[in-house]
Amino acid sequence: MANGRVMCAAFVGLRQGLFSQGKQFYAQLSPWKQAVVSQALFSTSQKHYTDSNQYVIVEKDPKNDAVAILKLNRKPVNGLNVQLLTELNIALEKLEETSRGVILTSAVPNIFSAGLDIAEMYQRKPEETDEFWSTLQDAWIRLYGSPLITMAAINGHSPAGGCLLAMSCDYRCMARGKYTIGLNETKLGIVAPFWFIDTMKNTIGDRETEKALQLGSMYTAEQAQRIGLVDDVCDPSEVLNTAKAEMSKWLKIPDHARILTKEAMRKETINKLISKKKEDIYYFTSFILKESIQRSLGMYLESLKVKKAVKN
Repeated sequence: MANGRVMCAAFVGLRQGLFSQGKQFYAQLSPWKQAVVSQALFSTSQKHYTDSNQYVIVEKDPKNDAVAILKLNRKPVNGLNVQLLTELNIALEKLEETSRGVILTSAVPNIFSAGLDIAEMYQRKPEETDEFWSTLQDAWIRLYGSPLITMAAINGHSPAGGCLLAMSCDYRCMARGKYTIGLNETKLGIVAPFWFIDTMKNTIGDRETEKALQLGSMYTAEQAQRIGLVDDVCDPSEVLNTAKAEMSKWLKIPDHARILTKEAMRKETINKLISKKKEDIYYFTSFILKESIQRSLGMYLESLKVKKAVKN
């Protein structure tokens, strides 16, 4: 009976927007009961959630109110900075209360995400790089561990952090053609952190990850599909529709069973970072602020300026 009252309190608090109070009760529930409350919230909600932030756009799928479309919108290349990552984290948290699935894609032509914003790491104070890395950790934990069905509709280039976002989703479809995807950190003189590595190993296996990371490999859509980095390849105009069609299959699975299965598969990887968050932040800041690394980042930024000048 007590558990029933807790479930009711969690439902009422979250349903009426009393999030801090509702979440206190919600946190006391087992994963299964949390799934029940989440499903009840969804089935009684008539809210058509449309939110437009500066760098993230969230829309409901007009044909399926259970699904949200989340579009990265930071021109020119959806560089992952503190603000975009914060908006992404908040958007996913909101969607956990109103939706069952989310499709992550880009509003910027020809680019899914170019990865981490180098400007967040170059000539910065330690407290600034600490904040940036902590924000990235939190966004990844939210996405990788989300109870939502998460799908990446990769409609452009997706190196480094863009690849991480895609791999963190449950399913990935990618546009064929000129676009590439991969963790190419070594080509910039940077080492991928352990949770990037773990995410890739969980996606394509140990041996492919070892080769990919040492070489900084970038894959075409077809190559990525062959090694399991993406699940489907389609024409650029069909990426979003392909993700929506796949989503319809996943929505047929009872949420509580799917969520518990996903948690069992991903919990160890997530808990590993959670237990080492401070240590990981310290290592990142110590590494990225080394003179040799700063020099490499500076040279890379200069090369981008040259390319832009030539293009113009």
